[in-house]
Amino acid sequence: MTMNNLLRFLANGQREFIHALRISIFVVMAWIGGLKAFQYEADGIVPFVANSPLMQFFYAKEAPEYQAYKNPEGKTVAKNIEWHKTNGTYAFSYGLGAVIVAIGLLTLAGIWSAKLGLVGGLLTFLMSIVTLSFLITTPEVYVPDLGGDFPTPHHGFPYLSGAGRLVLKDVIMLAAGLIVAADSATSIQKNQK
Repeated sequence: MTMNNLLRFLANGQREFIHALRISIFVVMAWIGGLKAFQYEADGIVPFVANSPLMQFFYAKEAPEYQAYKNPEGKTVAKNIEWHKTNGTYAFSYGLGAVIVAIGLLTLAGIWSAKLGLVGGLLTFLMSIVTLSFLITTPEVYVPDLGGDFPTPHHGFPYLSGAGRLVLKDVIMLAAGLIVAADSATSIQKNQK
C-alpha cells in the first residue's frame, strides 16, 4: 500500500472510524456499567462518590468513614459488606451502572439515529467531566505518603495512583463524546436542509 493509498483510505474512512468510536464508547460503558452490579466494583467507587461534592449525597455515611471499611479487590469482609449496605453503596452502584449502560446504548444508537447519538455523545462528555473532577476531590487518586525508613518525595500531585491513572483516561472519553456528538449534529443539520 502506497502512502497515497493509505491517506485516501484514512480520509475516506472517517465516517466508519467515527462509528468505530461509537462502538468503542459503548463497549467501555457497557462493560464498566455492567461491573457496577458486582460488590468489588461498587466498593471500589466509594472514595470517588464519598468525596465528590456532586455525588456524596447519594451515600448515608460521610467521608472519610469509608476508609475503615474498604474491601480489597477479590476479598469479602462481612462487616465491611454490612457497612456498605447501610451506606447505600450497592443501591447507588446499581443505579449508576444502569445510567452508564444507557449512555453507552444511546451513543451506539448514533450509528442509526443522529438524535440519539447526539444525546449519547453529550452525556458521555458530561459524565467524563464528572469523572475528571475526582482528580480534584478524591485523595486516593494520588500516591500517598506512606513514610517508611526512606521517605520518598514521590507522593501527592502529580504522582497518580492506580485509581488516578484510571480517572485520567476519561480525558479520552471526554474528547470522544464531543466527536460523536459533533458528527451527530452534522447529520441532523444536513437532514434539516
